[in-house]
Amino acid sequence: MKVAEFVAAQWTRATGAGLDPHEYRRVTGALEAVADWGPSFVRTGHRYVRRAANARSSSSAGEYLLTAARWFHVATLAPYGEAHRAAAEADAALGRGLALLEPDARRVTGEGFTGWLRGPADGPGTVVVVPGLDSAKEEFLDLVSALLARGLAVFAMDGPGQGALAATTTVRWDYDRVVARVVDALGVARVGLVGLSLGGYYAARTAALERRVAAVATVSGPFRLDWDELPPPVRDVLALRGGGTEAARDFARHVDLAALAPRIAAPLLVVDGGRDVIPGVTNGEPLARLAQHGTYLSVPHGDHLLGNARPDWLPLLADRMQEALVEGGTEARTGAP
Repeated sequence: MKVAEFVAAQWTRATGAGLDPHEYRRVTGALEAVADWGPSFVRTGHRYVRRAANARSSSSAGEYLLTAARWFHVATLAPYGEAHRAAAEADAALGRGLALLEPDARRVTGEGFTGWLRGPADGPGTVVVVPGLDSAKEEFLDLVSALLARGLAVFAMDGPGQGALAATTTVRWDYDRVVARVVDALGVARVGLVGLSLGGYYAARTAALERRVAAVATVSGPFRLDWDELPPPVRDVLALRGGGTEAARDFARHVDLAALAPRIAAPLLVVDGGRDVIPGVTNGEPLARLAQHGTYLSVPHGDHLLGNARPDWLPLLADRMQEALVEGGTEARTGAP
């Protein structure tokens, strides 16, 4: 792929992750090849780390570090031999930034997962944010902020094959087992789940099998994958994250929610972009239709992850998650039917 095509394809994902659009244009405008992407984005991240070191306040330093984390993460979206180091730097910058901005934020790590628990200890509910194939907890800080603003606690995680764990683990289709361990580690009776891209499959699967899920939302999540129809770039990323082509093919075979969707009893919001059309990927309308309490929102102009349409879905998703957890929490405490 030509560098201009790659830059254009990543535009809304990068800016949706919080990169300044003007700086994105400046950085990508100097690229001569896709191979330059990773090093250039890492250098930009390091500039923000230096700004943090020279900041006049801890607030500014923390904000610079969160921005650095975003740049380090987005560096991993192109083929890059040092992607594991960029992911580690993203993880470190996020941790340092939260230590300055939110001293009560807590790192929680267990078998197959790591992440940050943020928000009130006595809040009405806890939401677990589940990333996708090549995404990570650093990509969805705006979603986390929207949930925190509604008084919810949020655990933004990396799981197998994701973010800080990508160098040492591979993706697994039975991600519900990992989320179950997350809920155990958080020590809560019930959670909401938000899954993004492949994380939408993970969240929906977990909601079907884990009784402690009280609300679930998916954004650009696949209902089914067909390996033979997937475009080569998607196959390549899946093979890289899955431990080889045969393992990736087997993983894709398991991504099918037809039998599990009717078992989802929690309120479910499925968000798709009308322009998100990837060969071999079935979008989420059947999931919403088959689930017991599913709602489908298709944003006609939205692309994958709907980074170009944030106002059309993000406030609604956060409000619905708050409503489901607050009302459900009240019923659980009062014994209401």
